[in-house]
Amino acid sequence: MKELINYLNKISPLSQETKQSLSELFSPIRLNEEDFFVEEGKYARQIGFLESGVMRAFFVNKEGKEYNKQFFVGPTLIGAYTSLLTKQKNKIAQKTLTECKIWKAPFHEIELLYTKHHDFERLGRKIAEYYFLEKEKKELEMALLDAEKRYLILREEFPGLEMKIPQYHIASYLGISPTQLSRVRNKMSKK
Repeated sequence: MKELINYLNKISPLSQETKQSLSELFSPIRLNEEDFFVEEGKYARQIGFLESGVMRAFFVNKEGKEYNKQFFVGPTLIGAYTSLLTKQKNKIAQKTLTECKIWKAPFHEIELLYTKHHDFERLGRKIAEYYFLEKEKKELEMALLDAEKRYLILREEFPGLEMKIPQYHIASYLGISPTQLSRVRNKMSKK
């Protein structure tokens, strides 16, 4: 719990009262590799803090092909934010790639804290702004950069991730085939 409070406090300072309220809401869980935190087609009800481990957010097309949208490497926040806000069924699953330690809380309780603690409401706004900027950055990278440049960005943003997860997940995140990823890696190793 201490790591969660420290993580949030770095984004936006929290009062002792807010920290206490958060401590009462979150409970720890452990998920094994290949466990879902959020499933497609279900209503999201909880938000989480990934203290340790690696997860992915992905969707599946009509032909059954998976596309990795995002990686989460602890410490970071997780959850099906769109489903939580719209109260509609989730379209993007979140699944563990390694064993994960997570702190989870009911989202409706989090929403109640926004009205009770203004510092927490400010924190929520800052987190939403951050995720908006990240989403736009990723969209621009996918549209404007070649595979090699996207791969370099991935390595910079997620150091050591390649050693923890299968390469086909990396390729899917980059929007290329595993064969293309192998070519990019070989080309870069010769430089």
